Amino acid sequence: MRRISTVGSVAAVLLLAAGCGSSDNGAARNANSVQPAGAGKALGGAYDTGYGAGGYGAGVAGAGSGSDVGSGSGKAGSSAGQLSVRDIASVGSVVTDSAGMALYRFDKDTPQPPKSNCDGDCATTWPAVPADDASAAAGIDAALLGSVDRTDGSKQLTLGGWPVYRYAKDTKAGEAKGEGVGGTWHALAPDGKKAVDKKQKAGADSGTGMEMGAGTGGTEMKTGAELSVADNEKLGKILVDGQWRTLYRFDKDSAWPMKFGCLGACLDTWKPAAAIDKSKAEGISGKLVGSVKRPDGSEQLTIDCWPVYTFTGDTQPGQANGHNKQGLWFAVTAEGKKVPPTA
Repeated sequence: MRRISTVGSVAAVLLLAAGCGSSDNGAARNANSVQPAGAGKALGGAYDTGYGAGGYGAGVAGAGSGSDVGSGSGKAGSSAGQLSVRDIASVGSVVTDSAGMALYRFDKDTPQPPKSNCDGDCATTWPAVPADDASAAAGIDAALLGSVDRTDGSKQLTLGGWPVYRYAKDTKAGEAKGEGVGGTWHALAPDGKKAVDKKQKAGADSGTGMEMGAGTGGTEMKTGAELSVADNEKLGKILVDGQWRTLYRFDKDSAWPMKFGCLGACLDTWKPAAAIDKSKAEGISGKLVGSVKRPDGSEQLTIDCWPVYTFTGDTQPGQANGHNKQGLWFAVTAEGKKVPPTA
């Protein structure tokens, strides 16, 4: 029995290797959902913040801490009070509680019928917003407010059917650090949709982002694709997501075996890019496009087996401010390689 088990394990490793080998072995890399080895372990001890020990984002209450955040109605578990709409750079028009704390929705929930799929540790990081005492200010249709029964018997606020949450790492009004976390958490727009999607659509309708001039690095961009190639004036042809945000890879990650060096507070600054349907990629071989399961269960986009991220320091489409950060973060070429530091 032990011998049979060993053979099976070797076969499983070989199957994974066929999909995602080292970037130099020439093997086809077309695995579309790879469970990484050592998924919960970071590589390198000082890079949990993404900026090195003590970088900004360090010291913020982490997942599972259970710490209250913000003040007033911004505290975890407190009532929302009067909801309002606030413009947050790079995210758009976001619904906030009466203390100005951003509110979120979870892609794994359902709006019809409303159902929350965030319990246990998830609910520590993403506290449910109670339904009691919530009201709508100008810009929010009060008819969209509702409630859903949680597994603990409490009633959670819903907006447009979507259960509403706060993010434990938002520590002051106007922050939206939870936007894009795991590719499944998004700040709420006034109609219950994703604020960032509405911002993107508004930009496309007005022509913004269709073609960017020298002010944004001379980047020429496309719409419609979830992954495409942008011609950046300084870096050359680089990969961008569906919102024209530059994608980056991290030298402290590992492509084979897949391991994550960006965990914890690092994710406040570097957001895992959500997995996509490879048929919606333009300008890049589908064999290079895949996904990997993160420790929280979300699926992250991979390029040539490397997990890729967006950078919160990029506040406009076409920016690539994250390139060569710490000498560890790099934009990605259309061939799936990292752009050289000197680019």
